[in-house]
Amino acid sequence: MNAVTETAAAAPVSGVEIFLPLAKLKKSPRNARKVPHGEAAIEALAASIQHKGLIQNLVVEPEIKEDGTPTGYYLVTAGEGRRLAMLLRAKRKQIKKSEPVRCWLDTANDPSEISLDENVTRTPMHPADQFERFRELADGKGWGAQEIGARFGVSASVVKQRLRLGAVSPKLLQVYREDGLTLDQLMAFAITEDHARQEQVFEGLHHNREPWIIRRDMTASNVPATDRRAVFVGADAYVEAGGNIIRDLFSEDRGGFFEDAGLLDMLATEKLREIAGKVQAEGWKWAEAHIDYPHAHGMRRFYPQAVTLSDDDEARLEALSTEHDELAEGYSSYDEMPEDVAEKLEAISDEIDAISEKRFAYDANVIARGGAFVVLHHDGTVRIERGFVRAEDEALADSQPEPDADAGTTDPQAGEDEQAEDGDEDVQDFEDEEPGKPISDSLTRDLSAHRTLALRVALGEQPDMALIALTHTLTAQLFYSYAEAGCLEVRPTVTPLGSHADGIEDTPLAARASEAREAWAERMPRDVADLWGFIVNLDDEKRLALLAHCASRTVNALRLPWDRKPRTLQTADRLATALALDVAKDWTPTVDSYLGRVTKARIVEAVTEGVSEDAARRIADMKKPDMAQAAEQLLAGTGWLPAVLRTAQPEAEQTATVAVEDSEAVEQASKAEAAESPGLDEEASYAVAAE
Repeated sequence: MNAVTETAAAAPVSGVEIFLPLAKLKKSPRNARKVPHGEAAIEALAASIQHKGLIQNLVVEPEIKEDGTPTGYYLVTAGEGRRLAMLLRAKRKQIKKSEPVRCWLDTANDPSEISLDENVTRTPMHPADQFERFRELADGKGWGAQEIGARFGVSASVVKQRLRLGAVSPKLLQVYREDGLTLDQLMAFAITEDHARQEQVFEGLHHNREPWIIRRDMTASNVPATDRRAVFVGADAYVEAGGNIIRDLFSEDRGGFFEDAGLLDMLATEKLREIAGKVQAEGWKWAEAHIDYPHAHGMRRFYPQAVTLSDDDEARLEALSTEHDELAEGYSSYDEMPEDVAEKLEAISDEIDAISEKRFAYDANVIARGGAFVVLHHDGTVRIERGFVRAEDEALADSQPEPDADAGTTDPQAGEDEQAEDGDEDVQDFEDEEPGKPISDSLTRDLSAHRTLALRVALGEQPDMALIALTHTLTAQLFYSYAEAGCLEVRPTVTPLGSHADGIEDTPLAARASEAREAWAERMPRDVADLWGFIVNLDDEKRLALLAHCASRTVNALRLPWDRKPRTLQTADRLATALALDVAKDWTPTVDSYLGRVTKARIVEAVTEGVSEDAARRIADMKKPDMAQAAEQLLAGTGWLPAVLRTAQPEAEQTATVAVEDSEAVEQASKAEAAESPGLDEEASYAVAAE
């Protein structure tokens, strides 16, 4: 230490290396850098010095008093960042303030110029070289992200990002060095370490190389973690089974991407089968597991029937309900309750639910002959649909006989009259004298016609009863498949939509419709003969709700090129306006749902309407696949809808709806049709775009 002191105290000689105590170093007022070093930079320097020592010395000059004598301190001309890093180490007690610091004494050059030169005359290392060197440290020395981060003063997450970038295909790294790729684009390729896949996607790129497009193409064969199968199986189970999850270290990936779709399907199916086994253990004849609901099963479904609780269950339910209300009094949520009270209340609620479930049960015959489907819901939860009976077991499962269409009108002896022609019975006086002989078919028709007319008039004068009769007729056919159960000749038609829109039956909106139907089905009497009494006993509000449900299932607003129904569609438009229908709540324009199935002009039009003209101009020169993807991103959350899905405002309703949506080809087709069918000139018509 005496040598250091002696060197420091010696007369300043320019161009020599000296060692000075850290406490004797000061910031030079002539330092060219006026913006101070950032905390992260000082941390990185401190870590580097701690692990590797001071690689580059400081440049100093003596501090001189006004009278020209030295103060004993030295001003740091170059290396202020390193000085601050060593002070940080001293503050952390890693070194003492008397620690000798290697310096270069320079009194010959202008300190301001030296400071400027140090910060200007240097070439920064290219990021690609940095990424590869980090990768070499990990591969060559076996250091993990934490160790490397500690040695360079950066976080482990930053090291992981640099390591991932260093693992990109050398071919793409070289393109990056040559400015053929931006850093953001390179980050998009780094979502996976598969060099072959990276190079394949790179070769397939066109002029549009947006990072999100690269990410999309890199993960095209993978399953996002938000997929219902991934949510159901879970990341831990998938990884434990040998699957790999691709994580994007440079953007929000919402859980990453499951690399092996086949493995994920297998795990989901196995897990569903386990649940199906438990369901079958309830006594069902069979239970099938499917990822997607088998809409084409063609089976009849039975629903649970109301069951009277035992006296013990009723008493227990009443006691639990009272206890529940007493415990919950004064609290608005579980969060406000003491932990023990919340746990007790939750246990009581579970027991109440268990007893309440006993109020409905499936018939023993249905359980013995029927089965259940165990499928995945749209949100990754399990959906169990019970009560399905195969055709061969339906007669055994249904204890209620099919109604006899001829019951009450004839008996077996009536068959002898079937050979007689209409009108012959009145002249056969000798047959009329036979005791117990039924009346003839012609007379029966005659009398029933009069009764039918009387029923029509009477029903027309009693709207309340007409509502009951209509509800009964629709319900009997939609829930029991008995067209002959009602006397109104109203035939509801439920048009399946699956053949018109792929995947529509597995959407959240379809699930809502299914849940509404099941809620009513569970309340229906088992025998259709009891349906009339069931509907009569409903209060007005519930009866109207049932009618609304039945009517809703028959809505058909499909626009089919081979079945043009202008007046029907006009009524559908008016119905949508009356309902204030907002399709945007449940439908969004995506590549699959719309944008990938229309022309580029349509895509530009959509972005212009939904976003702005500037946004539309930015994508106008893209190729169609890229344009569709970009438009999907731009239109997300805007609520934009194509014309066929829009609902007119009540004040803007038009009496003659002419919804022409496409260009010249469609107009020419419409004119051609009008020429062939001049009688349709006065009718409303619409154009169907074939895009």
